[in-house]
Amino acid sequence: MATGRFITLEGGEGAGKSTQIRLLAQALTDRGVEVVTTREPGGGSDGAAAIRGLLVAGDTPWQRLTEALLHNAARHENVEALVRPALARSAWVLCDRYVDSTVAYQGYAMGVDRGVLADLHRLSTGGLMPDLTLVLDLPVEAGLARAGSRPGAEDRYERMGMDFHERLRQGFLDIAAHDPGRCAVIDATGDIATIQARLLAAVERRLGPLGRAA
Repeated sequence: MATGRFITLEGGEGAGKSTQIRLLAQALTDRGVEVVTTREPGGGSDGAAAIRGLLVAGDTPWQRLTEALLHNAARHENVEALVRPALARSAWVLCDRYVDSTVAYQGYAMGVDRGVLADLHRLSTGGLMPDLTLVLDLPVEAGLARAGSRPGAEDRYERMGMDFHERLRQGFLDIAAHDPGRCAVIDATGDIATIQARLLAAVERRLGPLGRAA
């Protein structure tokens, strides 16, 4: 019997998560897998989308804990409205950012106590963790250069200083190092096809060959 899988993509600004999640979804669909894609913050409901607008655009000077609470509120909406129902019907869920982004951004980069963040995650999701987390890693300068070329106004985090982004990158690498059974670090330098090949190889290495679904 087929079982659902929960895969998250993580990384700093400009790491290429949106492109790679789209390509991974297509690769899985081509193999007969039902795929549901979502993102955080903002997936799952209109309420979560409204919270996204507060967090990623504009210049609101949130308290650090307030920001963490908003991310977890949006996450609760996404998990309950979309992720759990999809997994229950054995779909594969691909999520652009999840709890590791909150730990990296609000914890490592902004200084919110990581024990508090763990408690918030348990409260907002019941402790739901991915089967596999793919951390797309590249030098900060390269990521910000990519991010700066994107259209749109969702650039609040991009405009934070280099020290912030260096702490962010190290946070993701530290998270992966402390949970190697769940996390795989993907070299996100190079062209899109090369990165996708690395990502697919990691998925198959961790979750098994991606043959056609039964």
